[in-house]
Amino acid sequence: MSERPSLRENLRRLLDVQQGLATMYRQLPLTHRLMQGLWLASLALIAASAAYGLGLLLHAQQAFWAALTAIAVTQQSYLDTRTSSRDQIIGAFVGSVAGFSATLALGEQYGSYAIAIVVAVTVCWAVGLGVAARLSGVTTTIIMLVPHAGSFWLIALERVGQVALGIACALVVVVAAERVQRWWVRPTD
Repeated sequence: MSERPSLRENLRRLLDVQQGLATMYRQLPLTHRLMQGLWLASLALIAASAAYGLGLLLHAQQAFWAALTAIAVTQQSYLDTRTSSRDQIIGAFVGSVAGFSATLALGEQYGSYAIAIVVAVTVCWAVGLGVAARLSGVTTTIIMLVPHAGSFWLIALERVGQVALGIACALVVVVAAERVQRWWVRPTD
């Protein structure tokens, strides 16, 4: 009976595979890299267009945030898109809560903005989500510094809603694209 590889050995093998894939991508002919780029650009465009269109249908004040989110999270695989989406929605939620709370507690001033950024980034890092930390800072900045009409809690809520809409569109597009890719590359009989 053979012994199972250790976690360290499995992680080393996965790292080797990742590095091998990265090397393989870099060595692809220019036309192949261009096709991959065009494919990803098409996915991002479709997801962003769907998110923006749905945002307009829902009468969002700034539907472009949904389109930006769709572009930001769209990756070549569903799993990568899902991971990016998780970081984006957590960052948006934490940044929204931090921005809203700081404004409620301290008012609309630079000091409350500074405190909100520090709190949002620190909370994300504390729970082990460094990428979400950056995104929480971005959301806090959008909520607190971008001119808007209406109350902060509505702006925060709408921002999280637009992020969710962009994420949903990106996930649907990438799932559909993966099915098309599997169909296209499947072996012929």
